[in-house]
Amino acid sequence: MSKHGRILVAMSGGVDSSVASVMLHEQGYEVIGLTMKTWDYASSGTNSKETGCCSLDSINDARALAVGYGFPHYILDIRSEFGDFVIDNFVDEYLAGRTPNPCVLCNTHIKWEALLKRADKLDCEFIATGHYANIRKHDNGRYVVSKGLDENKDQSYVLWGVSQQNLARTKFPLGSFTKAEIRQMAMDMGQMELAAKSESYEICFVPDNDYRAFLRHKVEDLEERVAGGNFVLTDGTVVGKHQGYPFYTIGQRKGLGIALGHPMFVTRIDPATNTVVLGTQDELERKQAWVRNLNLVKYESIAEPIEAVTKIRYKDAGTQSTIVQMGEHMKVDFHHLVSGIAPGQSAVFYEGNDLLGGGFLM
Repeated sequence: MSKHGRILVAMSGGVDSSVASVMLHEQGYEVIGLTMKTWDYASSGTNSKETGCCSLDSINDARALAVGYGFPHYILDIRSEFGDFVIDNFVDEYLAGRTPNPCVLCNTHIKWEALLKRADKLDCEFIATGHYANIRKHDNGRYVVSKGLDENKDQSYVLWGVSQQNLARTKFPLGSFTKAEIRQMAMDMGQMELAAKSESYEICFVPDNDYRAFLRHKVEDLEERVAGGNFVLTDGTVVGKHQGYPFYTIGQRKGLGIALGHPMFVTRIDPATNTVVLGTQDELERKQAWVRNLNLVKYESIAEPIEAVTKIRYKDAGTQSTIVQMGEHMKVDFHHLVSGIAPGQSAVFYEGNDLLGGGFLM
């Protein structure tokens, strides 16, 4: 009988989830490893070598580690659910002129649900992942996610959508460690190749990081349908033709294929007219944002204005702001001008290191 009970650990084959599984094993949990296959690159239309969390090598690495430490390992094929939800949403968002956040959707609607469904079948009370984040139960009874110790690796931003019900059964073993410490642990385990594994910052189903090629592959005749729209200035002046509105994102400066004598940025995208609006850095800045599809973590509601730090993208340092819930939306008043607010990206709110919640920028 294990000391702490049975726990299902999501194992990608990378250093983080591998070390997390061994840590829990050594703490006395009865660990069961699970690798989820979300995607196969043959479906992406790219020529890239299959790498990352869904490759055969990664699956084999996860299984070999589990076998070496004497705990079971399973593979769960969720390609159908993943494709139907995450990939379809990814395409639909770009076609709507927005910039999607697939990792958030995957965590919220696919991975946690799949893990807990399998955990129930395997009689596991908890699940664990290799995310750099922390979790605790607050005095108000809610489960609160907070930033991981390693600020450079903190992944709380992509966890804002996980429900209270699912957080109650989740553990993040790496939250109080730095990436360097985790790599050292892998070396101490004798796992030199694992410790030296490089990290991928790409979207798992866009292996070469070229989302435009992915869209062309997924949407028949896309280029023919959207090419030749107008680049316009804020006042409506037409200054050139573009390749099609889905191939641009808010804040983009490079790769526009147009020279106006000074730096210009994409400030707005209008899919109805296939128009891409260009403006200066000043015209890209905003002091207010509205957020939809809210999920609150620390508090049940935020009916009165409170001070928070709001991050509008994963690597954003965050901006001091005042937030207040207005029905199904959150109004965010930034204390300083913020550049590049992109509809479809996540806005995530923090109180100190605690995750208040988040939603999608409108």
